[in-house]
Amino acid sequence: MQNGIGARQTIEDALAGRRVASVSGGGRLDLTLDGPVTVRVAHEFRFSAPSEVEHFYPELTVHPTGALLGLVGRTVDGARVTMAGGLELVFDGVGTLSVPPHALLAPWHVFTPEGAVCTGLPGGEVAWSEDGRTG
Repeated sequence: MQNGIGARQTIEDALAGRRVASVSGGGRLDLTLDGPVTVRVAHEFRFSAPSEVEHFYPELTVHPTGALLGLVGRTVDGARVTMAGGLELVFDGVGTLSVPPHALLAPWHVFTPEGAVCTGLPGGEVAWSEDGRTG
């Protein structure tokens, strides 16, 4: 187990209760949480807030909006891997980030400085690293 995240935990165990330290964009979305733990989204995603829903397409470059930038300092209240292999993160009352699975790409990753601990694989499969390291 590395940084309190191990293979036998759920995504909820790994992410719930962590605060968002930073949000960055570009060809992907990176949410850096305390720990440090990073949630990287490398495919399209949706952010649903109480008053709006925004769709993002990293292949067109992600420019974090006010809603995404507003996540800094917020806490992940809930996290789950969907039955299809997508990722959903709920942020303390401000919204939900949803990443659908992808047939050909790994759309999302959760990692520590030591490496990936959980990855959404092509086709909706999900892989957990035994020790928090890649390869």
